[in-house]
Amino acid sequence: MTKRIGILTSGGDCPGLNAAIRGVARAAYDRMEGVEIIGIADGYSGLIKGDYRVMDKSEFSGILTLGGTILGTARTPFKDMRKIGDDNVDKVSSMMKNYEKMGLDCLCTLGGNGTHKTANLLSEEGLNVIGLPKTIDNDLWGTDVTFGFHTAVDIATDVIDRVHTTAASHGRVMVVELMGNKAGWLTIYSGVAGGADVVVIPEIPYDRETVIEAVRKRAERGKAFSIVAIAEGAVRNDEVDLKRKEIREKRSAEGFTSVSARLAHAIEATTGIETRVVVPGHIQRGGSPSAYDRVLSTKFGVQAAELIYQKKFGYTVALQKGRLTENKLSDVAGKTKLVTLDSDIVRAARNIGICLGD
Repeated sequence: MTKRIGILTSGGDCPGLNAAIRGVARAAYDRMEGVEIIGIADGYSGLIKGDYRVMDKSEFSGILTLGGTILGTARTPFKDMRKIGDDNVDKVSSMMKNYEKMGLDCLCTLGGNGTHKTANLLSEEGLNVIGLPKTIDNDLWGTDVTFGFHTAVDIATDVIDRVHTTAASHGRVMVVELMGNKAGWLTIYSGVAGGADVVVIPEIPYDRETVIEAVRKRAERGKAFSIVAIAEGAVRNDEVDLKRKEIREKRSAEGFTSVSARLAHAIEATTGIETRVVVPGHIQRGGSPSAYDRVLSTKFGVQAAELIYQKKFGYTVALQKGRLTENKLSDVAGKTKLVTLDSDIVRAARNIGICLGD
């Protein structure tokens, strides 16, 4: 019977992590006898350093609504896992040794794409690993939704809602830059929900003149303002073949610090309409999880505990067509779920007149 369960949260924080931790722990206590939960600090960094503690049952009370993570988190890039740096530490070997030192029967890893790649690596090395899909980007392959996404959409939509009033009052164009380097789920969902007039996402390279024309046509129709929602990872159609680093260098050489600042300058310079930039940044991943994410995180945690009980390791939990299920870590690792041109949300956006910049 599996009894010692390690839990870590890796990558960026997001609402729902504590609810998922609580779900795993409470379901494990209920499902199995003699369970001990081992909390690992600061993600894989804590597993590498051996920074952990045996958690008391009381620590899982009062955290359902709490944002962030009670375990702490850090980014430990997958690409560096096999590299031995200046500290002369073999990261993979250290993680395996500390897993044994902790006497773990299973390790639960809560995180996004990078987290799942490392989880799969550890699984391939023979450790018992279960993943839980967390990211506000909703870009993890094999699950309809990740926990944290719904809350982030609520927050980003609220930003757009509030920007509407000041845009209308002053007759301005407001360019709202939202999170999402590779995937545009957060931007297009909140853009549709918030009534944005233009939505620009990484998967659909944008033509600057198309965006400017959309704003100009609104002005000609007597619309005194426009709202543009743009993902931080959006690219112009003349930058498609460039690497991310090259795009950043090009943008910097033009004197702009962000995609939103560059687009806002082009809109104002061409149309003459005062244009402002709003960057909510990490606000999008902060605070208390929405009711939906509290439920989803809890369900994912319970499903993870069930997999542990069944000794079904090497999997990550998922939601597919409204049903809880699981995917092999090897099937998920290294895959990114991107917005496709034929997706329902893209079709809906186009059909209600939102300009997607292409």
